Amino acid sequence: MTTTIQNNRIHSVDALRGFALAGVVLVHIVEQYIAGPTPEGFMEGVNGLPDQIVQGFLQLFFSGKFFALFSILFGLSFAIQMQSAESKNIAFGKRFIWRAVLLFLIGYVHQLFYRGDILTIYAVLAPFIIPFYRMSNKAILITAGIIFFGIPRLIAFFLFGTESATGIHSFMDNNNEAILHYFDVIQNGSLAEVFKINATYGMLTKIDFQVSFFGRFYYTFGYFLIGLWLGKIGLFKNLLSYSKKIKTWMLWSIVALLVSLAVMMITFATMPQPFDNSSFQFFLGMNFMDWFNMSMASILLCGFLMLFQKPVWEKRLLFFAPYGKMALTNYFFQSVIGTFLFFGWGLGYLGQLRSVYLFGIGILIIIFQTLFSKYWLKTFRYGPLEWLWRSATYFKWQPMLHESNDANTQINTI
Repeated sequence: MTTTIQNNRIHSVDALRGFALAGVVLVHIVEQYIAGPTPEGFMEGVNGLPDQIVQGFLQLFFSGKFFALFSILFGLSFAIQMQSAESKNIAFGKRFIWRAVLLFLIGYVHQLFYRGDILTIYAVLAPFIIPFYRMSNKAILITAGIIFFGIPRLIAFFLFGTESATGIHSFMDNNNEAILHYFDVIQNGSLAEVFKINATYGMLTKIDFQVSFFGRFYYTFGYFLIGLWLGKIGLFKNLLSYSKKIKTWMLWSIVALLVSLAVMMITFATMPQPFDNSSFQFFLGMNFMDWFNMSMASILLCGFLMLFQKPVWEKRLLFFAPYGKMALTNYFFQSVIGTFLFFGWGLGYLGQLRSVYLFGIGILIIIFQTLFSKYWLKTFRYGPLEWLWRSATYFKWQPMLHESNDANTQINTI
């Protein structure tokens, strides 16, 4: 790719991916890589007003929003890969499925460290996006709309309620003996013990969260479809020509945000007391909360793209591009760093650090990984895990070192 528009498209995707990943790590680090309910009294004594403000800020602007951006970019990357293969008259569907298998294996190793891993979920959902590539844009948006309207979650609610979909215990029961045991293992156990419990119980709790009324599994696929649609309409190829539409999307997103926020607050405020999280009203409140998250994610996406079209802001946002080019490697190793910081097999600071400090630590991790990625990519074409993934995809070791003239011609594939 040699034209300015094409290069800007690639750099904007990389920068947006890095921006999304930065939001993800901030949420995970403040949540201390627990990915689930905590026992009563957790953080007691280190959770003052400033910490609650940080937690509220992340809940309002980050939790569920940057994950959405990251998922949209996965669907976008699929569209880019398919379009690139078509231009070379190559059938990419089967190879994409093989890539998903490899991603599942990488994600499973990641799962051993952190049960909130998303790569295995992406890998399971990835093959189902393939048929949608041949569908019309209208069909893609209608399907995404059905998902976001909450139909799959509604089915899951009537099937499971708030009980376990895998037969263990309710995800909401934070005083369950199994939850307390899990917490004890990550707090005091060895690395082998953490691996063992995340491979079994940790995986089951993740499945519960994904397929229960929380609905993360269904919404993830909906975000994939939005990313696919953005790829098919060529948004990042023709960013300038979409300027007016992006501003329109931004305005509608703000309206949707305000409406969903108001309805969500009314729904939860009018719930009978004591709070019943198994009621249909709670289910509706969760749906409105996800619409709020979707609206905020859309605002973040549109805002990023609007700023990226301004030269001054383009230079600033490109800070995230190396971070995004090595997203797989950075996502994996930020979890290793985080679990080492908190879990008993590492430094063991679980529940002992204030959220304001954790937020600062998250910023430092982002800066460190971004600068490391920038330094690494001066010499190498891919991040370590990206190179391994690509080599296994094509059953051939890929060239790792840059040639003299190809430093800025990489295609976004993650």
